[in-house]
Order: sequence, then structure tokens, then C-alpha cells
Amino acid sequence: MKIRFDGKTAIVTGAAHGFGRAIARAFAERGASVWACDVIEDELQDTQRLCQRLDGECRVRVVDVRDRAAVREFVAEVVAQDGAVQILVNNAGGVLGQVGRPLEEISEADWDSIFEVNARGAFYFAQAAAPSMKAQRYGRIVNISSGAGLGVSLTGIQAYAASKAAQIGLTRQLAHELGAWGITVNNIAPGFVLSNPNSIRQFESYGEEGQRALVARFALKRLGAPEDIAHGVLFFASDYAGWITGQVLSVDGGRL
Repeated sequence: MKIRFDGKTAIVTGAAHGFGRAIARAFAERGASVWACDVIEDELQDTQRLCQRLDGECRVRVVDVRDRAAVREFVAEVVAQDGAVQILVNNAGGVLGQVGRPLEEISEADWDSIFEVNARGAFYFAQAAAPSMKAQRYGRIVNISSGAGLGVSLTGIQAYAASKAAQIGLTRQLAHELGAWGITVNNIAPGFVLSNPNSIRQFESYGEEGQRALVARFALKRLGAPEDIAHGVLFFASDYAGWITGQVLSVDGGRL
């Protein structure tokens, strides 16, 4: 199976590191015109340089996915320069530095902030990109959720599990709404991957015994890599997945 994206424009959110960087690089390496965004400017520049080393095309912008006006302005710039957007990967999200605490201790701000980046950001970007995709009668939207959205979160963060489940619900709803225009909407639910400072700190907090116990829960007996997630995205964004929509693919090493 040879997958290429020559002539296609891909937006990747949350591309400063981890999954987003791996996804941006994977698209750039395969011929796409990549537009990568994040709020972490220095690491975003690193992503651009890594894409360029692969002779790929990658432009970067600082965009807060929680800012609807900024999202619309960014997507409008992409369409103005490239003529259209064919692929959108909603990867931005996370726990925003929060740690697991008892339900009674969670403030309104704690709850809302995680929902804003994990669920609202994906909605804003899909909303902004839909007109261009509808005009072409073609589009691929891939949302990056989490195994926490299908079960429970290892972090113990209630808003994280709930917001990722909400994003999966949004995926299914948008697949139903946008299918008539040839737009597919799918979801990748990653397992535990050492992809960013938060996941690394979480893994280190388990200690050697806890780390061994975690890895033992995977059928493949190893942790995943950001590239494993990127490969799932490439499939959903390709023409090989042209009749697949509203689906959630668990990329988790066979979590038991």
C-alpha cells in the first residue's frame, strides 16, 4: 500500500511535538502541503525544520484552537494561499498540566479549560474547514481522541475522559452530516505513548514496577511511538479509506 498526498493540503493542529509533529512530518514526507499550528512557537519552528529536512512543504502558524476567530482566520489563509483544504487533523489537546484529583476538588475553570481545547477546538476547526471541503465535494477530517474516551483515563482526570468521549461523539455526528459531500470524519484513539512532557512525567511517576505492569497490559508488550499514531492518520486520510467514516480506530498495542 503506497500512500501519497501530492496536490493535497493538510492542516495539523497541536503540531509542536508528539503526535502532531509526527503527523505533520508524515504528510510532508508524502507530498502534502502541510500547515501546522500550535501555541508553542519555538517547538513549532522545530517541526517546520524537520519537515523541510524531508524535502517537505510545511508552513507554521501560532494558533490557539480555543479562539474561534483565530481558527477561522488561519483556515481562511490556508484556503487563500493553497486554494482549498482537503485534510484536517484535529490533534491539539491534552490535560493542560492538570493531574488527577478527587471529583470534589475540580473547579469550573479546570473542567472548562480541558473541554475547550479537546472538544471545542476540534469543532471550531471542522466548522472552519467544512465550506472548502463541501465546495470540492471531498474532504478528510481525522480527530485524535484517546483510549480514555472509550473507557477510563489513566490520568484520573475526569474532564479529560469526558472531553475525549465528547470528541468521539462529535466525530460520529459530523460523519453523518458531512458524508453527502464526500467528506469522511474518523477518529484515532491512541493508547499510552511517550509523546509529550505530560505523558513522560506520568510514566515516570509509576516507578519501575508500575511501568512494567503498564507495559504488560499491552498485547504487543511495548509502548507505542508517535509514528504509530501518524500511520493510522495517513490511512484515514488516504483514498484507501474512502468508504470508511464515523469510525474509531484504537491504536493501542492491543490494550488488555
